[in-house]
Amino acid sequence: MKIRDLDHFVLTVTDLDKTIDFYTRILGMRLLEFGEGRKGLAYANYKINLHKAGQEYEPKAKNPTPGAADLCFIVESEIEEVRSWLESLGVKIILGPVTRTGSQ
Repeated sequence: MKIRDLDHFVLTVTDLDKTIDFYTRILGMRLLEFGEGRKGLAYANYKINLHKAGQEYEPKAKNPTPGAADLCFIVESEIEEVRSWLESLGVKIILGPVTRTGSQ
């Protein structure tokens, strides 16, 4: 398996408004709204999806906590090759592959 890039990551936060204000006003990122009222932030070719703690979207990390993030990579390998590689290393796949709204 060869990772080519980071597509997006998910940041779990306690306060969406304060988070959006910091990343847009202070860091200059663009606010994105997509799906069923979901919010994210864009910069360069990347995206940060925001989850409000306790109201996360599926699929999500097993135990999301404020400040935690999960990473979503772009790989050059075919998805079945990735699955086989991970399983051969004893990694348990809980869900997936699934369609997600990424940066690319």
